[in-house]
Amino acid sequence: MATEPQASAAREVGGSRSTFTLLVVLLGMLTLPMAMSGTTVALPRIGADLDATGAALQWVVVGYFLAASSFMLVAGSLGDLYGRRRILTAGAALYTAGTLASALAQSILLLDAARILSGIGAAGVMASGSSLLAATFTGPARTRVFASLGTTAGLGLAFGPTFSGWLVDAVGWRATFLSYVAVGTVIVVGTRLMPESRADTGPRVDKAGAATFIAGLALALYAITQGSKSGWTAPPTLIPAALSLALLLTFVRVERRLVRTGEGRPILDLRLARNPAFLGWAVGSFGLGAGTTGVLTYLPTYLQGANGTTARAAGLTLLLMTVPILALPPLGARLVNRGVRARHILVLSLLLLAAGNAWLTTLHPGIPVTSLAGPLLTIGAGQGLSIGIIDAQAMSMVAPSEVGMASGFLNTVRGGTGAIMLTVFGALLLAALDPRVGSPALAAKITSGTGGHAEEFTEAWRVTLWLITALMTALALTVNRLLHPAVGTHTTPTAGSPPAPAADSHSAPAVGRRPARRMGSPLLERSRELGEGWAQPPAERNETTTHTESTR
Repeated sequence: MATEPQASAAREVGGSRSTFTLLVVLLGMLTLPMAMSGTTVALPRIGADLDATGAALQWVVVGYFLAASSFMLVAGSLGDLYGRRRILTAGAALYTAGTLASALAQSILLLDAARILSGIGAAGVMASGSSLLAATFTGPARTRVFASLGTTAGLGLAFGPTFSGWLVDAVGWRATFLSYVAVGTVIVVGTRLMPESRADTGPRVDKAGAATFIAGLALALYAITQGSKSGWTAPPTLIPAALSLALLLTFVRVERRLVRTGEGRPILDLRLARNPAFLGWAVGSFGLGAGTTGVLTYLPTYLQGANGTTARAAGLTLLLMTVPILALPPLGARLVNRGVRARHILVLSLLLLAAGNAWLTTLHPGIPVTSLAGPLLTIGAGQGLSIGIIDAQAMSMVAPSEVGMASGFLNTVRGGTGAIMLTVFGALLLAALDPRVGSPALAAKITSGTGGHAEEFTEAWRVTLWLITALMTALALTVNRLLHPAVGTHTTPTAGSPPAPAADSHSAPAVGRRPARRMGSPLLERSRELGEGWAQPPAERNETTTHTESTR
């Protein structure tokens, strides 16, 4: 655990620039989630202006999610090698250029490409921004910084649809992208005044693993979208699906070889999946994203297409779901501190997501906001209760030397969930709507929010929501089993590391208000530093020594 003199030294590295570094990174953490969630309300206008429907239109959002999640681990490794500020600057510049290209795009293919470019840049900002803060602050200061980081990202995700909806109605979707260009420019300029930091000896970048993972995931998502359009046994679906499977199997072999030979550090250590307790929290993290992503992305389109709602009103309606996601994480953390088993809170969250999606099947054309309040608040509460405790609990399931890899695994699960569920939810809607309207092209046009066939669109929504409900229920049962004390006691310790606590242990509380009762793990000692109401331990540093240099 860092001492206060060490914390003071870390703050003095950048001098007065420490606060400036924090402000610039927080600006990025506010804006990038806004661009992620806010673009969903603009899809109907984008589709109408660019004559786009179906998968091509949905990739405006899916492409951003996919690129950001796939390149996150790669960006972190590059920051260790070449300098975190340098990667933050490059990421912000790439994000700004991609967003400017999005505002100027005259075709849906150009817009999709520009959004993928923006997502790659966003990965650089998010990965290097958090690691730069970890190198700048230590001790209690770092705890407060990471708490503010989580709060800021939550604000961006929560209010992105409202902000973008207001701009889309007021000045159009292109101006919405231009507003993000202005913020991106400020970030680029701001990074020039930050101190630099890098690892003393950085790990080699797992280029083969990154390439096979990104390509395999992209082809898998493409196969899903093609299946809903061309048929699940058609060559346009089977060929990319087969290529995806081959690439992902290659990825597994590459990662295992790196672990076996020690020639490099894998971007995703698959040995973590052998730990039932850790796997349970990772499955729970997937469930939280799977139960909310589809509604967050596609409900604004339904409201605009079937109800004739404005983009601004659709964004405001989503506040019913996003505000609990922002407000409830401290409550979940306090419940754990007061003796409620974290496993029970996570299972309750997944069941709330199941109940909320089932309740949303009351959806119908012309539905008032008051009728949407119950299901949306339930879905938001389901995610909000557990989103703040997963990281702290999952990290306590592995040996201290494995925390960095565990963090990368969880980040990959979170990012991949968003990309996968955006594609799967859209494919399910199309598959349910196609036989009801008799035309794949017409089904794609309806799901893009262009209006018409509201009853058929509603029925497709209900079928999809029931499938998500079944998935959430199954995940709740799976998580409860994996995290049961009789099962979740396995760990993957390294030589000389103390054993990790059982899955249902209270030894790794979400917040450091009450001291950990079980001693012996440095990770548990560090959990005492956590700020009020937050359950995310400060990022572990991979390097022994951090070099910093002033940038004039």
